[in-house]
Amino acid sequence: MVTWPDTATASLLATLTEQLELVVPHALALRRELHRHPDLSGAERPTADRLRHALPTFKATRVADTGFLVRVGPPGPAVLIRAELDALPLVEATGVDWAATGGAMHACGHDVHLAALWALLQAARKVELPVGLIGLFQPREEVQPSGAQSVVASGVLKDDEVAAVVGAHVQPRVVSGVVSTGMGAVNAAADEFEITIHGQPGHGAYPHITIDPVPILAAIINGMQELVSRTIDPVHPSVITIGRVEAGTAANIIPASGQLSGVIRTMYEQDRLQLHTAIRSLVNHTAAARGATADIEITTGHPLLVNDRRLVQFTDPLLDHLGIPVAHEPFRSCGADDFSHYSQIAPTLMMFVGVHQDLAAPISQDAANARSQVGLHHPTFLPSSESVGLVARSLLAGFLASAQLARH
Repeated sequence: MVTWPDTATASLLATLTEQLELVVPHALALRRELHRHPDLSGAERPTADRLRHALPTFKATRVADTGFLVRVGPPGPAVLIRAELDALPLVEATGVDWAATGGAMHACGHDVHLAALWALLQAARKVELPVGLIGLFQPREEVQPSGAQSVVASGVLKDDEVAAVVGAHVQPRVVSGVVSTGMGAVNAAADEFEITIHGQPGHGAYPHITIDPVPILAAIINGMQELVSRTIDPVHPSVITIGRVEAGTAANIIPASGQLSGVIRTMYEQDRLQLHTAIRSLVNHTAAARGATADIEITTGHPLLVNDRRLVQFTDPLLDHLGIPVAHEPFRSCGADDFSHYSQIAPTLMMFVGVHQDLAAPISQDAANARSQVGLHHPTFLPSSESVGLVARSLLAGFLASAQLARH
């Protein structure tokens, strides 16, 4: 019976952990600088420049327009670790003295991920690695077309002999200090739809000589609430959410058309295709039964994010070796991440790192309790300083697990 981690890996893990501890204080300062100066998707060059300036001994290669990657370690097979450059269009309400003020905010923890990857790269350059380590500072995670799609299309993973791709994401729904790995699908496939109903406009007092698109939209909205419960196996997680409805310009005018749009999230590919078909059928028949016509556009987005079984099996013991608890029940959600595009071409591992929040002072206990419950994309979301080191150690475990896979 082979014991994992083996002696050599355990020794390297200890050495890299020691080096991490030396650079984490600097990573905390970098995290605050990045948090104070966020950039929106597609405009991340200032953030990328700050990181390149903070990595003066590394040769940077531009990828996906505003992104870049750096490499450390021997030639040959490599493990790629991804962190996201972009922030969200939110006005920050954390109250810390290093809060962003320009209408953008790192409300998804990307500043933590960036600082953690920077720390791991700084630690890794001081030791002899078993395989190459590529740090990818990726743009446009929050929008379509995504940065991951551009990275994959660039061919860099093939050119650099990438054997596995690793990521970590802070997650307030995981117990603080715990890391969730989990084999198989951990994030949903994500698609969007837009529906336009074309009717016949007229005066609100004479609806009988019009074709009103508004009640047709209402019937479609009601019908969509039944699609998941009456089309999909009830043990398969699936979600349809309608996020926008628009019609009309005045109270007494029946409009010529109306629109709605929303998202589809599925954890099984066959459910994804089945819901696409069901939505088209519902919309076309509902409109036709009332004399209207419909335009339906379904945009295929991110695929399923799948954790490789072998990477999970190699990573969990390393996390345990580091004293990091692994979640007994893996965190899975109908959230989506463009990291899933890497799952299509290489073994991948996405870890969800449980975090609690830094709370601005002074703050009431009621406010503190409310803040501790907020999630990703909230204007008060602010992972604690300890999360930087925890994410960095988790990425280290993922790297050494992937190195084991790459060597064999």
